[in-house]
Amino acid sequence: MKPIFLAVVLMATGVQAAEEADNTPCDGVENDRQTLECAAYNRITAEQLLNDNVQSLLERLGTLYGNDNAQLSDISAKVKHAQQLWQKQRDADCAVESFPAKPGTQAYTIATNDCLARMSDERSEFIESIAQE
Repeated sequence: MKPIFLAVVLMATGVQAAEEADNTPCDGVENDRQTLECAAYNRITAEQLLNDNVQSLLERLGTLYGNDNAQLSDISAKVKHAQQLWQKQRDADCAVESFPAKPGTQAYTIATNDCLARMSDERSEFIESIAQE
């Protein structure tokens, strides 16, 4: 029952990532191994998108504040610091969310990857919304 529930949850959260690629490990998930691979794929994809969006934000800020190096340096440092703090909070929250599963098990890894992917997607949307013209 748990593997089926986890597969449904992972497929629901990974729909956006799956729609953007032709073939993913999330296509036709039928067993625990495939669920694990899908969860890892969703995490990696979400984290890559988040990193891209942070870089895009820094570029937008460079355009907005490029004439004032002190201001650009200040806001860039704030963005990087906020991102580091957010990552620590995300990791702590995902440890709590994944707690019922025993560390080192497939269920724990899937739950953690699912949480990291979901929270990274949410953060990515927030980062993308900053400093839009």
